[in-house]
Amino acid sequence: MERWTPPQLWRHAEPGWLNTASYGLPPDPAWDAMRAAQDDWRAGRTSWEAWGSATDRARESFARLIGVDAADVAVGAQVTQLLAPVAAAMPDGASVLVPSIEFTSNVFPWAVHADRGVTVHTAPTTNFLAAISPGIDVVAFSLVQSADGTLADLRAISEAAREVGAMVVVDATQACGWLPFDGSLADMVVVGAYKWLMAPRGTGFAYLAPHVRDRFRPIMAGWYAGDDPHGAYYGLPLRLAKDARAFDLSPAWGAWAGTEPALAVIEQIGVERIHAHNLALANRFLAGLGREPGSSAIVTVDVPGAEQRLAAAGIRAAVRAGRVRASFHIYTTESDVDAAVEALVD
Repeated sequence: MERWTPPQLWRHAEPGWLNTASYGLPPDPAWDAMRAAQDDWRAGRTSWEAWGSATDRARESFARLIGVDAADVAVGAQVTQLLAPVAAAMPDGASVLVPSIEFTSNVFPWAVHADRGVTVHTAPTTNFLAAISPGIDVVAFSLVQSADGTLADLRAISEAAREVGAMVVVDATQACGWLPFDGSLADMVVVGAYKWLMAPRGTGFAYLAPHVRDRFRPIMAGWYAGDDPHGAYYGLPLRLAKDARAFDLSPAWGAWAGTEPALAVIEQIGVERIHAHNLALANRFLAGLGREPGSSAIVTVDVPGAEQRLAAAGIRAAVRAGRVRASFHIYTTESDVDAAVEALVD
């Protein structure tokens, strides 16, 4: 792919941000839309319907990004909240398999049901596929691991899970926005939007495949989950949407006002182009440190004194016990990468 320069949509981003795996930086249209919504709220100059429309457009954008129908996408606030109805629907005594380094947002929702006999089993990412065996009811995993950037083979895991009759639940929070993937290969895909989708904190999506959705109860249903939200303000009878909107959480309007334009930027640029850009920078970083190239926009390296070195150079990356986790996205530049390498190389 030819050399590409990202659009100038991050005017206020300071150099040295290598930590999108913690949170993404909002593109200017997202920031401006969120601030405009806050200004309208503060002045009381508009009703909420425009913000609700932004939520619907964001749902449609997300559906296109992962290749599913928007009618099968629910909106919410956090990964754990979106997973809760699914975990609650697991039968007593169910067995769930997760990677041993899985982020707890995709572990605790299953583990809290231990009193019902739900058992969470773990396996290392290097042997995860082999651990999918008869008796496993749910295979839950991150498409890209937060801890070290390991990529999962979605197709192979999904095929293995289906062979044993297990449901496939994918946390794509660290993937969606830079890694192309087919969401329809899973039974559920959940995404917190504030990382690689660069949205405000407090918005998220869940793809719920129609063939499994009737197993779940929308335990957080409110007026926004109604078949006609405007007609579901008061009283009985229960009248929920017939599609995934039955699992919607009433949106935090300001956050969704900023989410819709953030996803629009991802779509305008294209995930394939973002993927190529991010990997090129990640591998530039690895090469500068004498490491082999990888396949992830999240990389980890062991460098003594890393935290102090990076801080002195104005580089913001995650550092844990001397291990650097650097993550690269649209707004990352070669200058950012080179400054980080210079700080870490003796």
